[in-house]
Amino acid sequence: MTTQVVTAAVMLNTGELVNLQVTATDGTAANLVTSGTVGAGGGISATSIGTYANGKMITSFIQPVSAPGQVQWAYLARRGEILAIMPIGSSEEMNQPVQIMPIQLQAGDSIQVLTGAATADIRQVNYCVMCTDGTNAIFSAQPTTATSGSVSLTHILSGQGLGESLTGRTVASHMATGTEGARYAGGSVLLVNDRGLPMGGTVCVNVQNQTGNYNSQGGAVISLNWQAQVVLIA
Repeated sequence: MTTQVVTAAVMLNTGELVNLQVTATDGTAANLVTSGTVGAGGGISATSIGTYANGKMITSFIQPVSAPGQVQWAYLARRGEILAIMPIGSSEEMNQPVQIMPIQLQAGDSIQVLTGAATADIRQVNYCVMCTDGTNAIFSAQPTTATSGSVSLTHILSGQGLGESLTGRTVASHMATGTEGARYAGGSVLLVNDRGLPMGGTVCVNVQNQTGNYNSQGGAVISLNWQAQVVLIA
């Protein structure tokens, strides 16, 4: 298995800058921990962000979660669930600082990150959602080399579809990432209702070229049996 060094830098409400780093095995979620170097803003020893900064708040990312290759997604985990989705980018490009809604940390919180390098990993498409009730969710799929048909994304933890996971919730902002947006209709991840009609969506961004940013356009109120899909055209 291949590995990548994943890094990030966060600002806390106390004014502290905390560097984070982990050597992640591609295709396996990894815990992004403090860098272990006091002079570089990390902790005395490598530890989860919740343990290091218990009770403090993350207010912004000076450097998004980044790696030399593909970062699929990153999120703040609390008790095994997605509490908040973290911004992602690439260490090979000029990332921009990202302001986030302040998150008060608890002991046990961790930043989980997934990287990819294999051919199938690089084809992976990810859809990150923030709902008006505070629910955060990530859906993903690995389309084949087919040139037609649709591919539905599923929740990275539960394996459920969009409608099963978010029925009755409203998408406030969202972001889609992947390297093959040109193969998808509209270059987008589409929100498709139970009749197969697109009711919303967002363009797919390659984070190796630009930092992934959320937008509030193309959201919808999700109903049961809806799917997040890409439609293959090339």
